[in-house]
Amino acid sequence: MRRHVITGRYGPSDRSRMPLGDGEEETRLDLVVGERSLGHGIGRALTDLSRLGVFPSEMGVNVLVLAAHVHAADTRVSRDSESQDGWTRELRLVVPVADPDRWQAAAPIFVRLLNFLTGDHWSLGFRARPRGFARVAPTPPARLLGPAFDDLALFSGGLDSLIGAIDALEAGRTPLLISHAGEGATSDAQSTIFEALKANYRGRAFDRLRLWMAFPDGFVRGSAGENTTRGRSFLFFALGVFAGTGLDQSFTLKMPENGLIAVNVPLDPLRLGALSTRTTHPFYIARWNDALHTLGMSGRIENPCWDRTKGEMAEDCANPALLRRLSPSSLSCASPTKGRWRGHGTQHCGYCLPRLIRRAALLRGLRPDIDPTVYTVPNLTAYALDTRQSEGVQVRSFQLAIERLRARPALAPILIHKPGPLFDESPQRQAALADVYRRGLEEVGALLTGVRTRPG
Repeated sequence: MRRHVITGRYGPSDRSRMPLGDGEEETRLDLVVGERSLGHGIGRALTDLSRLGVFPSEMGVNVLVLAAHVHAADTRVSRDSESQDGWTRELRLVVPVADPDRWQAAAPIFVRLLNFLTGDHWSLGFRARPRGFARVAPTPPARLLGPAFDDLALFSGGLDSLIGAIDALEAGRTPLLISHAGEGATSDAQSTIFEALKANYRGRAFDRLRLWMAFPDGFVRGSAGENTTRGRSFLFFALGVFAGTGLDQSFTLKMPENGLIAVNVPLDPLRLGALSTRTTHPFYIARWNDALHTLGMSGRIENPCWDRTKGEMAEDCANPALLRRLSPSSLSCASPTKGRWRGHGTQHCGYCLPRLIRRAALLRGLRPDIDPTVYTVPNLTAYALDTRQSEGVQVRSFQLAIERLRARPALAPILIHKPGPLFDESPQRQAALADVYRRGLEEVGALLTGVRTRPG
């Protein structure tokens, strides 16, 4: 096991020496390309936003620079070779920022949320940028009117973000949609849906910020890359906050995610901790809001769909015909390319955890119409699914969880606490989370009616 330090540098002249602890390996993260431009997609994002009349603050740039360090560590330090238990890594970041004292005050909050999010041990340190980079954000021009956007939302290419965008547009709002261009299939889904929305709502001024940020193989010497990407939502949130600081007003970054996935109660006792993602958990969002407050930023992050199932979101969509047409293009499959061994292209598998929830949602939300999506396993009832293979594992886990809750309904208010703390939530909100968990499982239960599973 090695402890890794990612040290950010503003250009070759930024040579400040950073002391290393015993067993620490340093990787330099060069933040500047050429003489002044910020790399890793940050400079491009500043340029793209300036064309839209959005000028992020220095604090906003700092948030995205921190996210670049997190993303580099999370995707390029292997859990297999760089941890003692095959999962938990020790990661330290040294981040150059404006106003390091304020950032150091927020460091414990960021450490807590990162530890919770990825299951690693993080340490954060902040230092002043070099004098020549005291300011890197472009100066906003003098103007009477600010940006046209009155809504700010994450846009992942999944079904929930599609519904969120449709609802905002049908309500007459002008959203700025935030996307991270990562894995190819997901990126393609984002672009396909966005272009379809632009075609449907012609003349509307809504737009999208799309960031490409990826680090090459071998970025961390001696370590293979890492594909679990538990920290990807940190980059996603940071990108939204970065854009929000340029809206000339207090902002709310919306992250539409159904309540069943947001809480993400493990389906069985083995799916605890590292095996269950926490990318939209209420505790994680609350810590982000604590950090933004400590940094003095007039913005917050909210999940407007925390108390609804995915099927309820689909059923209540403000433009059901458009949702029906675009839903096949949305993508939230855990591994959209895993059907290649069967000769399929990129498509929905139909049997991973997020795909089962999505499939159940469209069964409910599009009725009496059928789900038009093409699935690798098109009919879950055609034959008994093998629980020793990927196509049957999650189905059986759902069946067990549904049976357990039906037999003991009083477990719901207890089980929602397993993924993480909920002390930020009022008793009323905790009761609502337990109820959406119960309703979400029943929604999947309707999909699995008649589905058989067996080992081998």
